[in-house]
Amino acid sequence: MRISDSLVLDLLHDSHKVTPEEIRALQEQQRTEKTSLQDVVLENNTLTEKDLTQLYAVKIDVPFVEITPRNLRKEVLNLIPEHIARQYNSVLFDVGQDGSKHLAMEDPDDVQAFNFLQKQLGSNIHVYIAMRSNILASLDQYRGNIGNELTEVIASEQSSAPAEEEVSEEEVAEDSPVAKTVNLIIEYAIKQGASDIHVEPREDFVSIRYRVDGQLRETNKLPKKVLAALVSRIKILSNLKIDERRMPQDGRFKVTLGSGQYALRVSTLPIADGEKVVMRILNESTKASTLQELGYWGSNLEHLENALTRPHGMILFTGPTGSGKSTSLFSILSRLNQPAVNISTIEDPVEYKIQGVNQVQVNPVAGMTFANGLRALLRQDPNIIMVGEIRDGETARLAIQAALTGHLVFSTLHTNNAATTLPRLLDMGIEPFLIASTVRAVVGQRLVRRLLPESMEAYTPDESTVKRIEAAFDLGDNPDTKKRIHALELQAKNSGIGADPELSTSEDTITKLWRISGEAGSSFRGRLGIYEVLPMSTAIQKLVISGASSEEIQDAAVKDGMVTMQTDGFIKSLRGQTTLEEIMRVTSER
Repeated sequence: MRISDSLVLDLLHDSHKVTPEEIRALQEQQRTEKTSLQDVVLENNTLTEKDLTQLYAVKIDVPFVEITPRNLRKEVLNLIPEHIARQYNSVLFDVGQDGSKHLAMEDPDDVQAFNFLQKQLGSNIHVYIAMRSNILASLDQYRGNIGNELTEVIASEQSSAPAEEEVSEEEVAEDSPVAKTVNLIIEYAIKQGASDIHVEPREDFVSIRYRVDGQLRETNKLPKKVLAALVSRIKILSNLKIDERRMPQDGRFKVTLGSGQYALRVSTLPIADGEKVVMRILNESTKASTLQELGYWGSNLEHLENALTRPHGMILFTGPTGSGKSTSLFSILSRLNQPAVNISTIEDPVEYKIQGVNQVQVNPVAGMTFANGLRALLRQDPNIIMVGEIRDGETARLAIQAALTGHLVFSTLHTNNAATTLPRLLDMGIEPFLIASTVRAVVGQRLVRRLLPESMEAYTPDESTVKRIEAAFDLGDNPDTKKRIHALELQAKNSGIGADPELSTSEDTITKLWRISGEAGSSFRGRLGIYEVLPMSTAIQKLVISGASSEEIQDAAVKDGMVTMQTDGFIKSLRGQTTLEEIMRVTSER
C-alpha cells in the first residue's frame, strides 16, 4: 500500500503522537534520502505499520482488521487460489453463517483488484484493510505445515552419518538441507509468535519446541542423525566454536523476515543425549509500548508515573523470569531517552537495544560483573542508570549509593511480589533507613495470556460459581470489598481496559463472566501484564525502618489503596481481556 506524502502528513497530525518539530525532521530526512514520507515514518518507528494502517483506515472509511494467521481455516483460505491472493495482496479470512465473505486487502482502493476478486467470490463481500506484513503472514498459511516442509528437506539429505561424527563443511553450507532446516525452524517460530525455540536431543530423535504465549509446545521431531549438523549450523550463525561440545556457549545473530528484523539470542548446553540449543527471539522492529499499552491503569499507573517524575531514587521491578520486567524497563527507558539525558545500563544479557542508550553487557570472565560495571558507569556522568538485576549485597549497596547521589536508578529482583522486595534488600545487608529514603516504588508483575475477542463469550455465573470466585480472590462477604471491586472495574473501563461497554459487576455481586468459546489453544494471542505498584509512602517507610515483615508491608499497602497483582488480574478478567483460570495460574500461592 502506497500512501501519498500529503496524506501521510495528514495522518501524522491526526495521530497526535508526533510533534511539529518531529514532522519537520522527517520531511528533512525524506528530502535528503529522496524517498517517500511513508518509508521514513516506518523506518524511524515514528508510527508503527499498525498505527499508520489504522489511521489510513479511518481516513478512507474502511474497517481495519488484524488477522491471526494460525487461526485461519484452510477451506476458507482456499476459496481464493494462492497465486491470485498473492498477486492482489488479499486474503479471505472468514465466511459468516449467512454466507458473507470477509476479505482483507492491503489496498481496498484498488478497484481492479476488487473487481477481479468479486468475480472469484461472488456477492456479499465485506472488505477490510490489513497491514501488509499481516497479509503476507496470512498468505504463508497456504503452505503446508512445518512438519511436511521439514520432512521434505530432511528427506533430501542423503547422509546417514551418525550424530557423533564430525560435521563436514558441505553439510552446514548456506544451501545445504541442514541450513534450510534451520531457516524453516526459525521462520515458523517467528510466524507463530514464539518467544523461544528449543532444539532438544532425545535418545532416538531431536525435539523442536516453541514457546508461544508462555506455553511450550512440540512442533516437530527430527531424526537424531541431523543433530550435530543442526547445532553446528546454528553455531556458525551465532559465531560460536563448532568443536566445543563440552561447555555451554552463548551467541547472537540476526534475521530479517518480511518487514521485521529479529535478533536471536543463542544458548547451547551439553546434556546427556547431546547438545541442547535454545534461541530467544527478540523483535528489533518493535516500537516501545506505552505504559497504558502494557496494561498499567488506575492507581498503579499513577504511582509509577509519580515515581518516574522524581529526579533521583530507585524504582525496582520484581517477578520471576519471563514476567515481562525487561519489557517494562524497555518501555520506560525508551520514553526517558532524550538527547539531554545520559542513560547507561549494565545487563546480562542485553535484550532490547535502544538507540542513544549506553548498554553494557556483563562478562564475568573479563571481570565485568554487575558491581564492577556499575562502578564504571558511575564515572561516566550518567543521569539514569539501569542495573539488569540486583543479585548480591555489593550490587545492591552500589545501586543504593547511586540513588542517594542524585541518579535515577532502575533494577530488577526475583521475589514473589512487591512487598517481599523491601525485606529482601534488608537480607542483603542494606540499612533500613537507606531503603526507606531511596526506593521510590516497587513494581510486581506477571504475564497472562490475552483472550481473542472472537474466541470468548459472556455467561451469567450461578451462585455456587460466584461463591467459589469470591473465596479464590478473598472477596468474602464484606460489602465494602464488593463495592471496591465494582468501583475498580468502572475505573478500568474508563481507562480503556477491555472493549465491553457493560460492566461485569454490580455493587453486590458478579453479574457476568467470560469463558473460551472455541479451542483453548487458538483462543489466546499475545500476553498481557498484570501489575502491582507499591509506592514508598510514609507509612511504608516507617514499617521498613522498624524491620516489618513482607505481610505487614503488604497489608499496609493494600490499606493505603494498592491494587494487588491478583486484583488487577481479576479486574482484567472481568473486562474480558483474559480468563480467571489464567489469573489463578500465575498468581495463586496456595
